[in-house]
Amino acid sequence: MTTVTAAQALVAQLESYGVEYIFGTCGHTNIALLDALGPSPIEFVIARHEQAAAHAADGYARATGRPGVLLTHVGPGMMNAVTGVATAALDSVPLVVITGDVPSYYYGRHPHQEVNLHADADQTAIYQPFCKRTWQVQRVQDLPRITERAFWTATSGRPGTVLVNIPMDLFNRPVAPYTDSHPLPRHLGSTGLDESTADQIAESLLTAERPLIYFGGGLRSPRARTALLDLAEHLDIPLAHSLMGKGAVADQHPLLLGMPGFWGLETTHEHTKGADIVLALATRFAETDASSWDSTYTWNFPPSKLIQIDVDPAEIGRNYPVHIGAVADVALALEAITTAVHARRNTPVTRPGLRETIAAARRSVFDAATDAGRSDNFPLRPQRILTDLRETLPASAVLVTDVGWNKNGVAQCYELPEQGRFITPGGASTMGFGPAAAVGVQIAQPDKVVVALIGDGGMSAQLPAVPMAVEQGAPVIFVVMNNRAHGTIADLQASSFGRSYGCEFTDAEGQSYSPDFAQYGQACGADGYTVTAPADLRKALADAIERRRPAVLDVPMVNEPVPTPGHWNIKDIYAGHFPADTV
Repeated sequence: MTTVTAAQALVAQLESYGVEYIFGTCGHTNIALLDALGPSPIEFVIARHEQAAAHAADGYARATGRPGVLLTHVGPGMMNAVTGVATAALDSVPLVVITGDVPSYYYGRHPHQEVNLHADADQTAIYQPFCKRTWQVQRVQDLPRITERAFWTATSGRPGTVLVNIPMDLFNRPVAPYTDSHPLPRHLGSTGLDESTADQIAESLLTAERPLIYFGGGLRSPRARTALLDLAEHLDIPLAHSLMGKGAVADQHPLLLGMPGFWGLETTHEHTKGADIVLALATRFAETDASSWDSTYTWNFPPSKLIQIDVDPAEIGRNYPVHIGAVADVALALEAITTAVHARRNTPVTRPGLRETIAAARRSVFDAATDAGRSDNFPLRPQRILTDLRETLPASAVLVTDVGWNKNGVAQCYELPEQGRFITPGGASTMGFGPAAAVGVQIAQPDKVVVALIGDGGMSAQLPAVPMAVEQGAPVIFVVMNNRAHGTIADLQASSFGRSYGCEFTDAEGQSYSPDFAQYGQACGADGYTVTAPADLRKALADAIERRRPAVLDVPMVNEPVPTPGHWNIKDIYAGHFPADTV
């Protein structure tokens, strides 16, 4: 009988699943799989750190909607990837992690790099708090079945991350060639709304005086967006989005209020607090989007009534009591609700003055940011950086951000073009996400202009992203908003405690310090630009866009906080104020 190694059979199975890229690093436990990848059309994207590999696989998955695949090594390798995998998990991004482990026959003997001390060979336990499922492969015969289960689990229901842990000796064991014995299901079944529930929701929206629709990052598909706008426009219902929901509906839409919560807008909060019915779609009401769930600022349940639809039953009623809760695919649910609404009222609803009020409020926010962005002060104000980006980048550009002004400021006051895309780390808010994730996005969408908009802290955290971009020929533009500090936290500490100790970068003499990121880019083989005057940024951006090479732009920026019209309980904690039931 013809045999191949299990590694070769696994590669054939991955090819049959349409896997194009695997991101990762090498180690003695996974080089048998790497060797099998050599003649395969699947490309291996090597990273210099496992967290960078995980973020790149995450970015690829967000850009394509298909599962990213990550390959890591035993012990320190898979532990280095934890932050990147958890970031994907908390944002419901499908990611399949394949990890090499110690030889199966050495369990408990503490071989080289085994995760052990108080428990033997249990590295999968490290991933269990955030993965949808982890598998420890015990027999080589189980590998094809487990691989199929892993891809199915990562992509079905609420997408997420999974781990397949494989002892290194199994990769080399002989097996029969893979012959499509474990194909992926052709259709991922989705749960829709039953007619009775759709009717109840339709009736609630039709009889409401001040309805509001709030959507989150789970509203991803074009089908869901089309159904959402059909419903909202027919009933003239204002829309609000979570941080992760930005871009699902064009910023220019006349019913879009913007983002609520800590970085939300006062006009948005007037609607969120005053709504009598809130239809919440694919959102978990995260703390920062809900002003620490304080009814004084953002959401007010009750008296507002909440209708919550999510594919994950664990999210229904997690943070607020629900009037109607439904576990369903959001696109199917919206279509059922819209059908029920049209059956009751075929003529569109008009709410006099609503769209004009929203347009005026939104315009004031964008105009204020643009006006601030005209400043010729140097170092640049953050609004100037965003304005120059907005007016120089093509409308279809993808902004991949990190944390700080680049995330919160963009979500709040960057008028994203309808063709554009905004990708950011939500649930974990991971510093260092942006640089490597942008490389994954660029690999997935080679014809797009992809910008990693990041702080100097985030760039420093993931320097391996630049050589990865160079090696892949990925023309990512790394725009480093350089305030020589962990700026957002420095501002927070200064406003709460009067100083920002431990948050600003200084040299041995206490002087403000920063690496030369432009020279670092050049040392890696990328283009490097140092912005030394206000007009330099647009010139550098235009040049980088035209050259289509990896480029690092070092942009000096003043440390200026993002406006926070909402509320975050951490400020109360710093001031020594606590809820009554905690004292």
